[in-house]
Amino acid sequence: MTDRIDGAALLNEVEAFHRRFNVFPNEAAYVAVVLWDAHAHLLDCFESTPRLAFLSPEPGSGKSRALEIVETLVPNPMAAVDASAAALFRAVAGVDGKRPTILFDEIDTIFGPKAGENEQLRGFINAGHRRNRPMFRCVGDGANQTVQAFHSFAAVAVAGLGYLPDTIRDRSVNIRMRRRARNETIEPYRTRIHEKEGFALRDRLATWAEQVSERVMNVWPALPDGVTDRPADVWEPLLAIADAAGGDWPDRAREACIVLVTASKANDKGSLGVRLLTDLRDHVMVGIDRLPTVAILDRLNALDDAPWADLHGKPLDNRRLSRMLAEYMTADNEPITSRNIKAAGSVLKGYYAADLRDAWARYCPPPPESPLPPLPGTQNAA
Repeated sequence: MTDRIDGAALLNEVEAFHRRFNVFPNEAAYVAVVLWDAHAHLLDCFESTPRLAFLSPEPGSGKSRALEIVETLVPNPMAAVDASAAALFRAVAGVDGKRPTILFDEIDTIFGPKAGENEQLRGFINAGHRRNRPMFRCVGDGANQTVQAFHSFAAVAVAGLGYLPDTIRDRSVNIRMRRRARNETIEPYRTRIHEKEGFALRDRLATWAEQVSERVMNVWPALPDGVTDRPADVWEPLLAIADAAGGDWPDRAREACIVLVTASKANDKGSLGVRLLTDLRDHVMVGIDRLPTVAILDRLNALDDAPWADLHGKPLDNRRLSRMLAEYMTADNEPITSRNIKAAGSVLKGYYAADLRDAWARYCPPPPESPLPPLPGTQNAA
């Protein structure tokens, strides 16, 4: 009979192994990565699997090394730098009966600004975040083709230069890597020496996973206040593992959850449409009830730290502004459109704050200073 493994002590050892070779930006990152390593061994216990993303603005920030250490600790690692979507479909269906843990390095070459859309791979990674989300593809030749369901539920870790599609980023634990400072030292990683140590920890993680699987299965761990929706999907498996490990891991995991979820919200500008609405509210139409389109475009394109002056090489123009705003509705449930504005004896097309206010209230984050007035027909809570 296999001796019971102390889960907290084992996770401490996995963390110490990472610390020997990786410099992560904060304590929360170490906690999250260790729990992610363990979750890959317990995948069948969960309804969703968070993606793990090591991202940085510049090369030489330790992303690939982080992924390399993860590779020694997870079951059936599959390096997928140039794997096609078709290959991944079939791999997850079972290579020798074993579902892989997929590791994408240089993810920016797949999804970066200069890469193609890669919708097949994007769809695979998105669908595989939750159990029972197969992707259907035609297989066979000519008239003999049939539709086949390919299951895509698998653990995925990625590393790359600062870019992920929103749909993948929102399903991920995002670790913003940095170049090491001069006072941050790590141990040189030697594959022939240290890989075996990682494999030994991996095997113990696998044994511990078998021992605690019933305690983790169908468990709904307590989440920190404010962690809901997609962040809850990301963190529930990790918190369940921390609770099963015991020791100080439940507290550390929840502290890490708050830190990383808060950071992701601070860095998340939302969709481009929400960013447009927010910039209109906070920078362009402050204290103004109407503004001609030409003035709106001038102000948007002049904003620092905003995307409007360079949208795929071109500044925001009247046509795209109109198309983006028409996706949202006024309080009367009509698409937001430009209207006539009388100015200096002439009539110009422009937008009214009254038409935008309902969308501002529904989609934008709270304003930086004072709250918006209540919507017509509503009143502030007592």
